[in-house]
Amino acid sequence: MQKLVIASGNAGKLREISHLLAALQIEAMPQSLLDVSEAAEPHCTFIENALAKARHACEQTRLPSLADDSGICVNALNGNPGVLSARYAGEPRSDERNNRKLVEVLRGQPDRRAHYYCVMVLVRHPADPQPIIADASWHGEIILAPRGEGGFGYDPYFFLPQLKKTAAELPMEQKNQISHRGKALARLLASIREEALCGRA
Repeated sequence: MQKLVIASGNAGKLREISHLLAALQIEAMPQSLLDVSEAAEPHCTFIENALAKARHACEQTRLPSLADDSGICVNALNGNPGVLSARYAGEPRSDERNNRKLVEVLRGQPDRRAHYYCVMVLVRHPADPQPIIADASWHGEIILAPRGEGGFGYDPYFFLPQLKKTAAELPMEQKNQISHRGKALARLLASIREEALCGRA
């Protein structure tokens, strides 16, 4: 597999995923370059939304398509914002407003533990009955004041106690090794390699 479509319009996700795939000499094309419309994400689970996005891009391009659905899940909020992470503060999407809302909701809350969750789905063709699926989590806690200039989304507020840094303070190389997205993609790529060895991919 030398070429695939990334079924996302999120610039931060595209940057991270493309960077990881480039090391394996896989050309990753954003769906926008192929005029793929944005897919609906009506489901209440990450995996259903990721599968819907991957199939949508694959149907429109006839190329293998990779979709990521991810978000931040906060213990004290019963797993919210969850699948609504990108739209937590409503439309239009805004990282700044999402973060402001999350901080206000958690202000005064003693338990601010949270984790990022990512599920990745790869479909080889539109009717693929056996998509490759991988997922991973990244645990930390929410702080009330931002730190760091990197990353995107909730990264400036997502604190990693073991590193004493937020996700936004990590270099991309380090983040990609330990993040939910980096770990999920590594697992997915391991499955692709296994398939290739078995002669299917």
